[in-house]
Amino acid sequence: MQRIKTFKTLTCAVAAACFLAVQAAICIGTVYWAIAATLRMEGTAAIVLGAIFAAPSAYVLMVVTRMAYDAETDPANQ
Repeated sequence: MQRIKTFKTLTCAVAAACFLAVQAAICIGTVYWAIAATLRMEGTAAIVLGAIFAAPSAYVLMVVTRMAYDAETDPANQ
């Protein structure tokens, strides 16, 4: 079956992706903050920890965006 790509489905996909991305960013940011606060990291150490968190965060945001697109354009969901 072919995916349904109309303005409405793509707008809904963008909205769902934004919502899920914000939720994921909040969760990842909370974990980062908890680790940095527990270990009393400041300055360079906090930046290094942020860099360590950057790659998995980008991957999670990519997966969330793809998942939202697949769900909103699936013909079975229309």
